[in-house]
Amino acid sequence: MKAMGRPVPKLTLSDAERAELQRLARSRSGQAAAYRRARIILKCASGLNDIEVAEELDTTRETVGKWRRRFLVDRLDGLYDEPRSGAPRKITDDVVEAVIDTTLNQKPRKASQWSTRLLAKQTGLSHSSIREIWRAFGLRPHRSETFSLSTDPQFVAKVRDVVGLYMNPPANALVLCVDEKSQIQALDRSQPIFPMRPTTPHRVTHNYVRHGTTSLFAALDIATGNVIGKCFRRHRTDEFLRFLNVVKKNVSDDLDVHFVMDNYTTHKTERVKRWLLRNPRFHIHFTPTHASWLNMVEGWFSLLSKRKLKHGVHCSTQALERDIGDFIDAHNESPTPFVWTKNADEILESLKRYCEAVKP
Repeated sequence: MKAMGRPVPKLTLSDAERAELQRLARSRSGQAAAYRRARIILKCASGLNDIEVAEELDTTRETVGKWRRRFLVDRLDGLYDEPRSGAPRKITDDVVEAVIDTTLNQKPRKASQWSTRLLAKQTGLSHSSIREIWRAFGLRPHRSETFSLSTDPQFVAKVRDVVGLYMNPPANALVLCVDEKSQIQALDRSQPIFPMRPTTPHRVTHNYVRHGTTSLFAALDIATGNVIGKCFRRHRTDEFLRFLNVVKKNVSDDLDVHFVMDNYTTHKTERVKRWLLRNPRFHIHFTPTHASWLNMVEGWFSLLSKRKLKHGVHCSTQALERDIGDFIDAHNESPTPFVWTKNADEILESLKRYCEAVKP
């Protein structure tokens, strides 16, 4: 008996359309809707009617008919949903501007900085709306950073000197960033440590027992990332000169050596000057005062603190010094140099913009 009802339009696919539909029908990482619609069109193109396709794919005849008609009109583009406008905005640009202006230029009466709830009460918005506005404009009133601008009268000359060494080191020479990490404490927790468990971090007591201190003298080779380090119990000219002799023993005799270091008094004594006169291949380049960020060994000290000292437990100064020595040895097995990327002009221009921005 001949089937009754409205005739079903014939659906024919081009090779490109069939290939794209098969790709969508195989993909499980794309949109689920596009996956289902591609399968419907492929079944329809095989000659099945809407009821048969609906039964095979466990959907309704109306759904199959809808996407068959959409494909016949718009082809592949008809399988995708059009962008939806969504609900109209409830917070206007003027309101957003007022929130930003209040955050930047006013202080709450009950606190030193705004919180989302304090500002929500002030403006009549919800605290979640305040949070979204802050996030969009990168505002974080609860956070602060410290800074210190150098007052060194030779600041520009020293920046150009040190950065010039980093970016264009002299031939047949070694550039070493030298500094001391003083008063490193050997700390032991007052009670046993609970080790880490799934879903639970390791736990330590908030109080600790001190077992003395040590000072680490370190020299970072900017070309290779190797570190020469030595721990001393005191931090005087005697120890600094002993460390210079350690460096001397570890550096090839045919290389000039350029030290980058800060203006600490120990580095500028008469005894140090006499040592430099006796060893003319060693040269000192001082960083500006209050500009420790210009000494690349500070980045390595940060790694030491985060990876070894912060969570370390040491029952004696000797144990602390062994741990530091092991860290240096492990680092030197596969060192990675720190790469300086900003030239002197870029640094000075950046500082100029900062000074102009904070100028009262």
